[in-house]
Amino acid sequence: MGFEITSEDARTCARTGRLTTAHGSFDTPAFMDVGTLATVKALEPRDLHELGTQVVLGNTYHLMLRPGAEVIAAAGGLHRFMGWDGPILTDSGGFQVFSLAKMRKLTEDGCRFNSHIDGHEFFLGPAESMEMQRVLGSDIAMVLDECLPYPCDRDRAEKSVEQTIRWAQRSKDAPHAPGQQVFGIVQGGVYDELRRHCAEALVSIGFDGYAVGGVSVGEPEEEMYRAVEASVPFLPKDKPRYVMGLGVMHQMAECVARGVDMFDCVIPTRIARHGTAITRGGNVAIKAAKWAFDQGPVEEGCECYCCRNFSRSYVRHLLNCGEILGLRLLTIHNVFALNRFMAEMRSAISNGVFTEWKEQTRKETSENEFDCNAV
Repeated sequence: MGFEITSEDARTCARTGRLTTAHGSFDTPAFMDVGTLATVKALEPRDLHELGTQVVLGNTYHLMLRPGAEVIAAAGGLHRFMGWDGPILTDSGGFQVFSLAKMRKLTEDGCRFNSHIDGHEFFLGPAESMEMQRVLGSDIAMVLDECLPYPCDRDRAEKSVEQTIRWAQRSKDAPHAPGQQVFGIVQGGVYDELRRHCAEALVSIGFDGYAVGGVSVGEPEEEMYRAVEASVPFLPKDKPRYVMGLGVMHQMAECVARGVDMFDCVIPTRIARHGTAITRGGNVAIKAAKWAFDQGPVEEGCECYCCRNFSRSYVRHLLNCGEILGLRLLTIHNVFALNRFMAEMRSAISNGVFTEWKEQTRKETSENEFDCNAV
């Protein structure tokens, strides 16, 4: 198990690679489809294989609440429970420290939550998070961190970074599942020196890979790139680098140019449920009235099952009637579209045309892409 760089771009920091895990390998740059509750919404595992998905993400916080560690342990781990035989990465619950701020109390030892489901109180610290991820048996486990909001003052960010480093050490020291890799998470908000300090401290502890956290939390796009630039140069070149919570095409391409290898986001499934299709020419609101008589596919030239077999008119009809098939077809298309995009990016890097490809991508998509935080 490990990470191998297979090609590098001569003009940027972009590279292709292969990350080998206990449940197989995947090529990078890679997009991880989010299966928060042990399922990528509206899709079966066989769909994911057909759509080009290499690796999926599960969430420790949500799976701890439902169905719980005992149920997943009885099933033999998360892979068997959800019927997915490929690599799985599990988030630690650190994002919920941010997103559920009104329902939790932060301490040195971890975070005390009131469940968003029924209000019952429970505790999630580094040891608890890693134990749940051990039970899940994921191929890649993330350390528990504190994801900072935007904006955040420097004093608050500094204290948070020190706590994130302490939690990272405790996460590293905790028991792991056989073959389970562990990634550290760089925090520091918009403060370059704090991100460098956090990155260097995590490298000193030593992890199998490293993530850039605390981005895509409402900050301007340029601040996101700045956070990546303040973190990635201080991470080992021979380890995978992962920007968390990012799934916008041109933004992923820009981050790859800065040396990033992995991404995840709810965007393909979430915007499908809102009737929006991801295309190489920008996003398209399929529910719009102007498509009522359109007999063309959701995206011209697309080879996904949805586009090969159904029209915009039909998919629009299903969506507007609340038919489940409409959500499923649009999800199939969106997941295929992002996996196709990542394959195109890998090819562009390998063939030495990444810079030109990236600029064309920005021209085609940036004005029309969807903000996944807007819904």
